[in-house]
Amino acid sequence: MPDTFRTAVFGLGAMGYGIAQSCLHAGLVTHGFDVVPSQVEKFASEGGAKGNLLDVAGSLDAVVVVVLNAAQTEDVLFGETGVVPLMRAGAVVLGCATVPPEFAKDMEARCNALGVHYLDAPISGGSLKAAHGQLSVMASGSSEAFCQASAVLDSAAETVFELGDAAGAGSAMKAVNQLLAGVHIAVMAEAMTFGMTQGVTPKKFTEVISKCAGTSWMLENRAPHIVEGDYTPHSQINIWPKDLGIVLDIAKSSQFSAPITAAAMQQYLAAAGMGLGSEDDAAVAKVYARNAGLTLPGDA
Repeated sequence: MPDTFRTAVFGLGAMGYGIAQSCLHAGLVTHGFDVVPSQVEKFASEGGAKGNLLDVAGSLDAVVVVVLNAAQTEDVLFGETGVVPLMRAGAVVLGCATVPPEFAKDMEARCNALGVHYLDAPISGGSLKAAHGQLSVMASGSSEAFCQASAVLDSAAETVFELGDAAGAGSAMKAVNQLLAGVHIAVMAEAMTFGMTQGVTPKKFTEVISKCAGTSWMLENRAPHIVEGDYTPHSQINIWPKDLGIVLDIAKSSQFSAPITAAAMQQYLAAAGMGLGSEDDAAVAKVYARNAGLTLPGDA
């Protein structure tokens, strides 16, 4: 591995920006690319490497793709200005978006055909952990892909689960995680607003349930957003119709019934229909509040 490791993070949203910061803080030469120019400028002002993609792509040791979905991932890698054909042989792509396993397998094959390694590397942990290099990565790929990606993984992750020697296994595990995470957020909102109908305030709910058997990581992380009436997006409502849609598509192809996932999906779709898609996913509580005539903290 070269003395100066050069990487580029595509997608400077909440998670991608944190990963880029972690790589930068670890001493990697790190470029940041995003469709929002102000995000690119902000990262450069914090020490991010500058340069046009066409000029720097051939020098990159790793590309980290932290966009919303499979379509955006494919566009970054193989679109009109796709980076993979510009990369040197032996470099690696880390695909971090939540995507179907079959899509990850396809990206691996297409990268490999051009001499570029591909690591199926979906992430979990939230934006704060991303910024502090404490993510969990559910990764699968060849030993060469893991080796080439090690500098990025060491910078951005606290835990790396090595799940197999080919793409697909990482994305399958991420789908399992997203099933639980999406359901946990929705059921947290349901339980909190149910408690409100019985005189239990959101603040008291959070104080008590976070210390009882009914808690979850998602409850402890998201319930305070509702208590504070602050829906600044750390993870948007809009993510869940996509991610739970992937879960349900996989379930359908496996002839597996996932009724609880489907019920949670409907609540996120309802939230998006209320115009809440760009708010923090804790805003799914507003669906329950509206239907029950409740007033959440911070609402008039």
